[in-house]
Order: sequence, then C-alpha cells, then structure tokens
Amino acid sequence: MNSNRGERLKKINFYNKLLEMRDRDRERKKGGVAIVKGKELPWEINCQGRMRWYLHPDIDDTVNNSMMIYVQEIPPGGQSGRIRFQGGQVIYIISGRGYTLLDGVKHHWKSGDIVQLPLRPDGVIFQHFNEDSENRVQLIAVEANLVAALGLDRGSGFEQLKNCPDFERIQ
Repeated sequence: MNSNRGERLKKINFYNKLLEMRDRDRERKKGGVAIVKGKELPWEINCQGRMRWYLHPDIDDTVNNSMMIYVQEIPPGGQSGRIRFQGGQVIYIISGRGYTLLDGVKHHWKSGDIVQLPLRPDGVIFQHFNEDSENRVQLIAVEANLVAALGLDRGSGFEQLKNCPDFERIQ
C-alpha cells in the first residue's frame, strides 16, 4: 500500500468534490443534446458489423448517458460478429428476419419481435444471422450503461469471439 495515500486523501474534501461533480453535470446537461437525430449520426463498420450509435459511454454531449443504444444492420444472408458479454440487453427487430445464436441455442425472430439477452454471472455468447438472401436486417439494441459502475468487463468479461465478415473484408 502506498504510504503517501492517506496523507494525499486527507487534503481532499470528498463531499465538496461531489458538489463540484454535480455542478459540472448540471452545466453539461444544460447544453446537452435532447433529441438525437439518426440522420446526423455516422455509420461505422466494426467487428460486430455495421452500427450507428445513439448513446454510448464515450458520447458525452447528450442530456442522458444512462443507456447504450445502437442500430445495427446485417446485410442479406449476413451475420454479426460473435461476442461474449454480461447480457442484460434488449434488442428490437426493426426489419427483416433471422435468428440469434444464444449460448449455442438458435432463437428465430422477425420484424416486430424483441430479443432479450439474459443477464448471467458468467455472461452470454451471442451472434445474429440474417436468413433473408435479399433484404437486410435492422435492429436496435438497448442496455443500461454500467461501464462507469462496473468497468467495460461489467463483471463477466467483454470479448470479441469472431468478427463480422464485413469487418474482415476491410481489414
């Protein structure tokens, strides 16, 4: 243990630090974005596929950062990357049909359905597949932003197990 830590901490009024944090948060929210417009957001190709982020731990100009929200598109006959993470995510299928492989079990869905990834101590492994050879799938995923409270591993790990084929092609 660092012997100087106690002396350093003694010099800080932590309650005042909370008040300072509150004031900074209030100031940030005054000018924060209240309406996030999809047409203003860029698409990215990452190891999970094609995504557009509405709320993300690193987006700090919105009035609310308690959620993570993204839209994902999967091309005809395509698939997302495969990932292991804590779960606790809700996915609404905007358009298309396909299935999610969740811990090795296939779960079919179509436009208008909701996929719920359970919250498990050891996490879940999942990957989405588009069964339509002519039309894309579009989905929106929402989960609590627990990154600040639990770190990126969120208690169970955060591992990319397989990249999306579209990402592989641009690497």
